[in-house]
Amino acid sequence: MMRIRSSQRFFTDDEVISLTGICRDHLLGLARNKHLGKLAKAAEAAGAGAEKWLFTNSDLMIVAALQPRCQH
Repeated sequence: MMRIRSSQRFFTDDEVISLTGICRDHLLGLARNKHLGKLAKAAEAAGAGAEKWLFTNSDLMIVAALQPRCQH
């Protein structure tokens, strides 16, 4: 069972990975195929754009139900 704060509205891809046990490749593949999460462009200090995925609470529950924990 996952426990999350009720005030938390968005989860980063790193948080989803640690909560669900799914590797980054499987998570991002599932997010693209099922249209889950939002791709956010965050500006780094060097000025280069960095991609960060943001997931809602309902996205997190769908990911946890559809994708089992990765064993690799």
